[in-house]
Amino acid sequence: MTTTDDDLCFRTALDLSALLRSRELSARELLEAHLARIERVNPAVNAIVTLVADRAREAARQADERIAAGEEPGPLHGLPIAHKDLHNTAGIRTSHGSPLADGVPDQDDLLIERIRAAGAITLGKTNVPEFGAGSHTFNPIFGATHNPHDLGRSAGGSSGGAAAALASGMVPIADGSDTGGSLRNPASFCNVVGLRPSPGRVPNWPSLTAWGTLGVKGPMARTVADTALLLSAIAGPDARSPIALEEPGARFARPLDRDLTGLRVAWSPDLGGLVPVEPEVAAVVESAAEVFTGLGCAVERACPDLTEAEEVFRTLRASAFEVAFGALMDRHPDGLKRAIRENAEEGRKLTGPDVGRAEVLHTLLYHRVREFFGRYDVLLLPVSQVAPFDVGIEYPTEIAGVAMDDYLDWMRSAYLISSTGSPALSVPAGFTPGGLPVGVQIVGPHRADFAVLQVGHAFERATGHWRRRPAGIE
Repeated sequence: MTTTDDDLCFRTALDLSALLRSRELSARELLEAHLARIERVNPAVNAIVTLVADRAREAARQADERIAAGEEPGPLHGLPIAHKDLHNTAGIRTSHGSPLADGVPDQDDLLIERIRAAGAITLGKTNVPEFGAGSHTFNPIFGATHNPHDLGRSAGGSSGGAAAALASGMVPIADGSDTGGSLRNPASFCNVVGLRPSPGRVPNWPSLTAWGTLGVKGPMARTVADTALLLSAIAGPDARSPIALEEPGARFARPLDRDLTGLRVAWSPDLGGLVPVEPEVAAVVESAAEVFTGLGCAVERACPDLTEAEEVFRTLRASAFEVAFGALMDRHPDGLKRAIRENAEEGRKLTGPDVGRAEVLHTLLYHRVREFFGRYDVLLLPVSQVAPFDVGIEYPTEIAGVAMDDYLDWMRSAYLISSTGSPALSVPAGFTPGGLPVGVQIVGPHRADFAVLQVGHAFERATGHWRRRPAGIE
């Protein structure tokens, strides 16, 4: 290869995959380029918190031998990846961002099983908030992850380490999870792509609440097509998940090219007036809507009524926190951060009628959004209500003059959409006057993940914002 290692590390996953399959590039060469990049930039960014270089080198060696022997390569053959530190990885330290859960699992999560089976090379784990709570990545074990575009800013969360690693060129693909915005917010903050898939698209196992739809796992990358490539390897049915969708993951390996002429696009800078948004963020969403007009779409300012989404999310999330952390809180009352304790305690206060009311409202919300998408094909929204904020604060306490009551309030533009069950994609949409990334959220109808990816791909090709490398680490 005549390209520099740094240039190689910023090639798309699809480009790298083609080079690996043609044997113009070996898995070992690609891994070493990324390990060198990690050594150079990770100390400043703190995105990858556990590195398994020797294990990765052995996996890359085996990958090269298999392809040399004529074996059919998997869809992710030879691509380096780091896994979110909430996902259990057999034989590799998994901390969940908490001393209470720090250890080495003996079993992979289903997501990790699939990634490994597809041929990717695991090189480590990416940083998370404590137990994934909150959309700002810091914890008592590893500290904070810094935004590669401005090291004094947050990388978002809870997949903040994954987003920062992607933006820094440390990996070409990464996995994450999303309950209230954890695939989308960090993607927006770091100028990469994150997809919150439809519930069941990426089956989840093991899980205490296998029937739940609020939390999902999904893919991240620097481009929409690379995100779809990873999705093709992790989506598809599995008997261990009762809500797993039957559609094979291979569907997402198909080309995303699509003429958007006539596409019915709704957009809202503030989710129909439900959320305050910084003016510079709202301006980027408006500019994204103008791009779709230029692509021949029929664009209107509109938003479904999401009023009940707040109660749905808060209630179901509190219930899930009590299930996940209630017993741990009893054993270690001072071992969990305040926000987790408070959310678990809220779950304990819930009554049967409280949860029943949330389920009824959840159903009403689904049908209202379903009817909305009978009139529109996609909905454009801000991913986050703010640009990346100071890495030293826990969360923004005010947005556009409106006080935020707790650490969830500032994520409302993402978590209200979580309540709908719709697939939602964060795509780089521009930068603030100060050079901070801003993403646009592309939301689609129930289970229309492929269509959402197609729309995001067309927007990405028309704008090219993803090509801007972070200035904070160069």
